[in-house]
Amino acid sequence: MAQAKYAFQGYNQGMMARAIGRDLDVSPKQAIEICNRLRRKSLTRAKQILQDAITMRKPIEFTRFTNGLGHKPGHMAAGRYPIKASQTILALLESAEVNAQSKGLNTSNLAIIHLCAHRANEPFHPGRQRRSQMKRAHIEVVMQEAAPAAGEAASTKKERKKNDKNDKKHQQKKETFNPHANTGGSEQ
Repeated sequence: MAQAKYAFQGYNQGMMARAIGRDLDVSPKQAIEICNRLRRKSLTRAKQILQDAITMRKPIEFTRFTNGLGHKPGHMAAGRYPIKASQTILALLESAEVNAQSKGLNTSNLAIIHLCAHRANEPFHPGRQRRSQMKRAHIEVVMQEAAPAAGEAASTKKERKKNDKNDKKHQQKKETFNPHANTGGSEQ
């Protein structure tokens, strides 16, 4: 099988997991909009957004390809429920999650750091449907374990400062009281 090339630069094999979908039978425009919504989100949040779009509870907001799209309820202008594209991208995210799990990464703490869609080749439909072309896209995803939350990071910094202060106090006590130090008196 041919080696797939990724658009993502700086891939760290030990710390990141990735997956790629080549020649997927989805509209590239819908795939681009979905990728724009999910990029830099946690994996659990991204899965929830896709599940909401599949069940038609909450639409995906479209900002780039909006020709003829109507307004949707909520705080968005143009939106759509791209069910087929959402199912395909959800399967790709789950594949990347399994890849991360096989590497030993914490799957509950994964964040999507790279998710992009590219136009694929568009072959003609076979048979009598002459001159109608298929819509296809290449989608790639790279995930990494997220850093601890801000509250957790702050608490660890506080603990480190506290430990440093205790170490300094302990060091000062050692310096002030040393029974083996020469007191300056004469010994004979």
